[in-house]
Amino acid sequence: MVKEFQYSFNELGIVNSDIEELMGFEDGIIPDPFPELIEDALNCASSICNIRGGYKIFNSNECSIDKQSIRICEHAFNPSNIVITQFKNASSFALFICTAGSEILQHSKVVSQNGDPLLGFVFDVIGSVSVEKATDKVQKSLENECLKSGLSISDRYSPGYCEWSVSEQQMLFALMPENFCGVSLSESSLMMPIKSVSGIIAIGSDLKQKGYQCHWCTEKNCIYGNIKRQKKI
Repeated sequence: MVKEFQYSFNELGIVNSDIEELMGFEDGIIPDPFPELIEDALNCASSICNIRGGYKIFNSNECSIDKQSIRICEHAFNPSNIVITQFKNASSFALFICTAGSEILQHSKVVSQNGDPLLGFVFDVIGSVSVEKATDKVQKSLENECLKSGLSISDRYSPGYCEWSVSEQQMLFALMPENFCGVSLSESSLMMPIKSVSGIIAIGSDLKQKGYQCHWCTEKNCIYGNIKRQKKI
């Protein structure tokens, strides 16, 4: 089963605090001129973002999992133990791709080049938040679809995070329709548009969404994990 969605920016329900958090500001503590910049950028973003996302479900006869790998059709993924543990009760899997489009990053660059790098940075952050919020909606749609069959889903995980080699994006994209949601992959496993997310969600009768436990992961380049760790300190 393949499903694809398109979302308006307003459907994502993004609020100022979503942007502030990803920028690393504490709740309610944000210096000028950022409040005004965020407000202006959010008002403009609805005409810039081209938000698309979707998933492909692979049935149980196409999938298997053991203590070291996940096999989907002819491809064997080798994520970390963190991911394998969360997927261990899976009977099938869904691959997903989601993007905020290329326009938001292009706009960010133009704004910065025209002499307003702070506003350009805000647009860049809005692109990151947009794709995560859209992926939340794709995941919720998958959850509702699985509930029809009495199944539940895991949290989503992506190559490049949780000690999972980003090179395995190549297998993930090979299993999806070509140029799905307008997203392509370079030889170095970089997604284009850059503000895109892809990954795997497990499906089964005994799975739970636990939320991201950043203390499990040693990934130093994850902006979300870094923010959570800084707040804890």
